[in-house]
Amino acid sequence: MIFVSTNPAVTALLRATRAIPIIFTWVSDSIGSGYVASLSHPGGNITGFHNFEPGFGGKWLELLKAGAPAVQRVAVVHVPEISANVAFLRVIEAAAPSFGLTVVGAGVRDSVDIEHVLAAFAQEPGGGLIVTPSPLTATRRDVLISVAARLRLPAIYPFRFYAASGGLISYGIDQMETVREAASYVNRVLRGEKPGDLPVQLPSKFQLVINLKTARELGLPISDPFLARADDVLE
Repeated sequence: MIFVSTNPAVTALLRATRAIPIIFTWVSDSIGSGYVASLSHPGGNITGFHNFEPGFGGKWLELLKAGAPAVQRVAVVHVPEISANVAFLRVIEAAAPSFGLTVVGAGVRDSVDIEHVLAAFAQEPGGGLIVTPSPLTATRRDVLISVAARLRLPAIYPFRFYAASGGLISYGIDQMETVREAASYVNRVLRGEKPGDLPVQLPSKFQLVINLKTARELGLPISDPFLARADDVLE
């Protein structure tokens, strides 16, 4: 069997085999991405544990506005080739009017794109960022965080390690806990169960992390009610 993480890696594996059992973690929108037939009965040779469903995009938008009320325009940093990233963008676009916000897609494929796309977006005032989960945004997080700081763009990220690296806000799952949970499926498949019979598991616990040092550097006052919602505050 194969244990795998992230949407691009799952996409590549399913092109290579529809026979070898696959257990995934750190994947979003497995139905929309074409990996499984349904969450309750995936079918085929694959199942696993999700990061987020597309509807989670609206939560990132709500938290960004709560943490940075002056934001009026939001750029959604995403990789266009990852269908789950595009699904997040569509949900955020649909939710934006209820928050009085304007949303634009900020498609990126490398560090140069990050620099250019965000610099163009920041030419108008009132901007903020939502960074969607992908291998690119994770491995280039230092570039994202430094560009956001230089352009004074409040940003929300999908995992705690972004806030720990200097990002303003993160909201997402405990990734290591998901991997530990996935071990139970690895065990069950190795004992003879079929992946297609094991339901895809959705996360039930999320962490809100606020980096106060970054907020101070941005000149952004964080309200007491918003601080009270945090699971962790980094000084």
